[in-house]
Amino acid sequence: MTKKGLRTTEQRKLIVTTFLESKAHATIEELLERVRAIDSKVGYATVYRTMKMLAEGGMANELHFGDGATRYEIADEGAHHDHLICEECGNIVEFEEPLIEELQERIAVQYGFVIEHHKHELYGHCADEEACKERRSANQR
Repeated sequence: MTKKGLRTTEQRKLIVTTFLESKAHATIEELLERVRAIDSKVGYATVYRTMKMLAEGGMANELHFGDGATRYEIADEGAHHDHLICEECGNIVEFEEPLIEELQERIAVQYGFVIEHHKHELYGHCADEEACKERRSANQR
């Protein structure tokens, strides 16, 4: 952190620890809520700057799913996954599908294209309507 001009503080350590222990796809607001449960003095700007620094340093991935919220997940260079996003309740499911990866490679070869990176996001609605309603209610609180 000191390379970026940010001192390593107890608050930043708490933010990083909370992020690493949290569920994937956390927003700044969700991280702030979890961090403030431990230290009520942590500010939004500190969480924001810390997460930006983690993203710039390659420790976190910033995700944008079209709802205006920036979400973060732990960056893992060796792993790849795609996302199913419920437009009703906001639930995000990670999945891996070798057939999709294989098809992408075949298409790239067919068109003489070299894929450097990609993201695959599928938008729709949860299959379990009751669970979806419960998550939507919980997300609106």
